[in-house]
Amino acid sequence: MAKRVSLFVTCMVDQLLPQAGMAMADVLERAGFDVEFREAQTCCGLPAHQAGCAAQAREVGSHFLKTFADADYIVIPSTRCADMLSRDLPRLFPDDPSARGDAQAVSTRVWEFSRFLLEVAKVDSFGARFPHRVTYFDTCPAPTHSGARDLLQRVQDLEYVEMNGPAECCGFGGNFRWNFPAAADAMTLKQVERILASKATHVVGLDVACLLQLRRALEAGNHPVQALHLAEVLASR
Repeated sequence: MAKRVSLFVTCMVDQLLPQAGMAMADVLERAGFDVEFREAQTCCGLPAHQAGCAAQAREVGSHFLKTFADADYIVIPSTRCADMLSRDLPRLFPDDPSARGDAQAVSTRVWEFSRFLLEVAKVDSFGARFPHRVTYFDTCPAPTHSGARDLLQRVQDLEYVEMNGPAECCGFGGNFRWNFPAAADAMTLKQVERILASKATHVVGLDVACLLQLRRALEAGNHPVQALHLAEVLASR
């Protein structure tokens, strides 16, 4: 019997990039999992946590725990949200041992999408075909998520190329983008230069916030490069 996977699609996927969530569900089903979407889900609490609003972050975190208490696996198309729920969620309850214990238990079942495919599903090929030149953008909190490169290089007809230079922030950085817009834009343009230098037709990533930040800059510069989530490529035929 197939195991159940609960999707946590994140606020940005839900509102701005729903096709990434649909693609993730498609890939997971191809990998042999029963996929569900729990409609009661809301936010992971990261925006409030980053802003120092502890009470609001706890309220959102408590709702997450209630919604996913019995989930077998919670798979997330975002490195930032996955890190929030697997690492920081228990820290929201320093004075509540019961809630902290529940958060610790649930956090062990939280998986970022690419890591879940490689470490739990143990599948690295999904019959995808993507005849384009592709580069990969590393998100800030994801230095250990490099398995995405392995998944890309197993896609039929995909030409993979690395970007030159060190992996650096795209300029979004959560609240940083709103507090320091000029500095954020300069950081984004630096990454756009790296993408263009690779001569890729598509840049792929794991975090929707980064992808939307890069997409905005690419479109503003009339550059013919598309920014896609990894799931969209793996779901392609």
